[in-house]
Amino acid sequence: MKKWLYFIIPLGLTLIFTFYYFSHLKVAEEKARARKVEIARVQKEEADKKAEIEAKARQDAARRSAERAAADAKKEADKIAAWEAVSREIQDGTNKNNAEADEFARQISKMEIELDSLRKAKEKLNAEVLAQAKAVERTLIDKRTAEIEVQRRTEMVRIKAAESSMTRVPVVTPPSR
Repeated sequence: MKKWLYFIIPLGLTLIFTFYYFSHLKVAEEKARARKVEIARVQKEEADKKAEIEAKARQDAARRSAERAAADAKKEADKIAAWEAVSREIQDGTNKNNAEADEFARQISKMEIELDSLRKAKEKLNAEVLAQAKAVERTLIDKRTAEIEVQRRTEMVRIKAAESSMTRVPVVTPPSR
């Protein structure tokens, strides 16, 4: 009998369990349906909330993106304006320096022309001075030559006169007394 107890007790308990199981099966199915409906409703509410949050997030993101794009565009415009201002300053400085360089180049060319004319005048003056110095030297040479010639002729005349009988003093004998 003890062997049968191992078989009967579990069988009895299984029958009791089956009876309670089938009697609560409809209630459990009803509860499961109600829970599924509740879960579906909660999921729908959560999905709606999530969709609403996502829509707000998209709007916020779009607004922030637009603000960021506007800020970036403003920064870029400021950069471009600053760049153009610096470029204008550089160009103005370049133009001013080019104008000064042109003015200096004109002054240099005028000064070079003046320097060239002064050099030519100096050369002409030097040539005149040299010509006058040459004339003075020539005159001095001619004067020396003339003086030497005068001295030579004077010496020749003196020699001829000394040799000439006409220039000799006659020897006068003193009268006797």
